[in-house]
Amino acid sequence: MKEISSDPELFSKELYEIMKTINSGIEYLELYEFQYGLNNMTPEMGWDHVKLDSTAEIEARMNDRKFYDSINIKPKIAERIVMDDQILRLSQMLFVGLITGDYPVYWVKKWFFFDIRGFYFLHRTIYFTAGVIGHFGGKPFREFAKEQERFNLVQDLGYKDFKKANIRVDTLFIESIKKLIGARGTPLLLAIAGPTAAGKTEITKRLQESFQLDGKKVSLIEMDNFLTDREDREAKGIFTQGKEALHFALLKRSLSDICQGKKISIPRYDFVNATSSHDNSGDLKPDGVPIEIEPADIVFIEGNFPFLIKEIANLIAVKVVYLTDDPVRLKRKWKRDIDYRKKYEPTYFRNRYFKDQFIMAEIAYRPQLEICDMAVDTTAAALWTTPEISEILNNMQHFIS
Repeated sequence: MKEISSDPELFSKELYEIMKTINSGIEYLELYEFQYGLNNMTPEMGWDHVKLDSTAEIEARMNDRKFYDSINIKPKIAERIVMDDQILRLSQMLFVGLITGDYPVYWVKKWFFFDIRGFYFLHRTIYFTAGVIGHFGGKPFREFAKEQERFNLVQDLGYKDFKKANIRVDTLFIESIKKLIGARGTPLLLAIAGPTAAGKTEITKRLQESFQLDGKKVSLIEMDNFLTDREDREAKGIFTQGKEALHFALLKRSLSDICQGKKISIPRYDFVNATSSHDNSGDLKPDGVPIEIEPADIVFIEGNFPFLIKEIANLIAVKVVYLTDDPVRLKRKWKRDIDYRKKYEPTYFRNRYFKDQFIMAEIAYRPQLEICDMAVDTTAAALWTTPEISEILNNMQHFIS
């Protein structure tokens, strides 16, 4: 294999050319701009001292939940958040292995993507496993040209461009949902799950507006409002997942009641103080102010895991996963959460995104893909439906062309 130069200037020039084949957006950087990012990743002993793991070792690590659990999202040096050592070492190995030839370009592109703005490598998350594909009958209901491919050249991404690229698959999805609900009747519960920055909030709003234009009444239930006090959850060693973290009996009763056309009164969660308007028995606290929700034709449920709990899933008539691959979502989050919201310190953000995607896919999104009615994959510009839903849509007249 090729030797690594001890001269950082020569190393950076050679890596710059190779990285153009990994991420085409590198073409839009001058060499000195590329070097700015690389300087932050340079090992203390130099690039020629980086020891490489085998491709088999790396693949095993990237598919091991324990690896992601071990990542520290807030490591500090002199009170400054720095990149987790394991994430840093991975990128350093991939840089060196690309030059030596130990890591072929095709292998790196298969397992990883390179985020220019964060200037690091991340593992590609697999959402459409064999089990998920089998659940949908082996192939998408319909596919379009992959318009999101042009986002490879950008470093961040706003919703207007995202919406424009996905207009065809989104239009098909909205019309399909309306036809499915027309066939099943109302009132009903509709839940849309999906990873952060996949676009689920925006597509939910567009669906609501479309229903309202058709004269339908809509309501929204945010599952996070059913969280119990954070202090109590932490004392029990639970966080925000599963029915133990929720006023579960109240949630189940509320969903059942609104499906029967009844007005409901639900808890209100204070996200600043991390407290609920209700106590652990499900009763309103003396100073609590509940949320009143009117019955509607279509009741939307918003949350990360709306149909993971069996008792709740049985009440939801239409289950959807709205999905966008990790590289595109990361670009959306740079624009939304760093530029606009000023929500995260950038290096903390890089550590957290790297850590969370595999874990969330494993515990939330792949399980929901295996039981949902529809999935929208905007990256592949594909709408997936179960065989039952496909039959309903194919039998309906005036299907969108």
